[in-house]
Amino acid sequence: MIVTYDLDRFGIPDGQIIVGAEQQFWTWKPGGPDRVGINTIAYYQTFFDRKLELKLGYLRNQNEFAGTVVGGNAGVNVFGPSSNILYQAGMSNNPAPTPALNLKFNFDDRLYNKVSIQRSLSPDGQFAQITENPVGLNWSTPNAGILLLDEIGYKNKAAPGVPETWLRAGAGFNNSSYTNLQYPNQPRANANSVYYVAVDRQLWQSDIQGSASRGIYGGFSVMYAPPDLNKVSQYFELRLYAKGLFDSRPSDQIAIVATNTAWSNFAVDAALAKGHLVHRDSTVFSGTYTAHLAPGIYTSVGLTYINNPTSITYTRQTGHALNLLVSTSIFF
Repeated sequence: MIVTYDLDRFGIPDGQIIVGAEQQFWTWKPGGPDRVGINTIAYYQTFFDRKLELKLGYLRNQNEFAGTVVGGNAGVNVFGPSSNILYQAGMSNNPAPTPALNLKFNFDDRLYNKVSIQRSLSPDGQFAQITENPVGLNWSTPNAGILLLDEIGYKNKAAPGVPETWLRAGAGFNNSSYTNLQYPNQPRANANSVYYVAVDRQLWQSDIQGSASRGIYGGFSVMYAPPDLNKVSQYFELRLYAKGLFDSRPSDQIAIVATNTAWSNFAVDAALAKGHLVHRDSTVFSGTYTAHLAPGIYTSVGLTYINNPTSITYTRQTGHALNLLVSTSIFF
């Protein structure tokens, strides 16, 4: 649950206090660990006629950078499960918020630049981060340093005859102490990074005068992280999605997404040297329908096929995976 308190009533325009908490409980052990803790504690404020936006506190930069969700409140989850490439670079997320200061400068109503100084997640991974800091209030975890993020983007909203467009490119630099996958017996390295480019474009407007945002969209994403410090080295995604495709369901969304995740060649070679069965990448195809059932209530039903569902190593009994997802989101 996340609660936002608007400070405009006290004469502070655009001032907001955001507080959130969450519980996660897993019946599948590798999905964990379980936790009860904060989701976010943040203050948001604008300055200079909204030219500058500030957000500070315990933040979830997964929702602030790279555009991991497009399409509104119950939007398309961009990057899907392979957003690990962002987490391994240290980017905070829903179950693992960290202290951060974000600044966004709006050059105009379309062009922006956003920067962040964020306490990194544990360089040993998301599981280690949550195990060492389940409540989320600790200032840091062992070997974690500072992550610097910068994103420049161009985003315009749909208007009659003007398709929606969102272009963004970003980079992150992390001075945490990472294990070197090429030379694992050497001291940890302190210079990790991640780079990404993403594009989303409205291809067709189905209701130009009534609701210009309705229609069909396409997009792609490309991400890279150095293979000597990151198990996920490359990530590619193609997506096709629609908003309000049917007149009888103007708020529903449909998404078809294909992704490919490439593992670090150093991590793969190390597993081969130990005699493991390995694969060098994983491909995922997914389809999701999100229905707007009532004001603030959305339900999604999705089907996902995964080729090579494990990370790098596998056994001869490992096959493909077909996952069914049903979820409900409530906004009030």
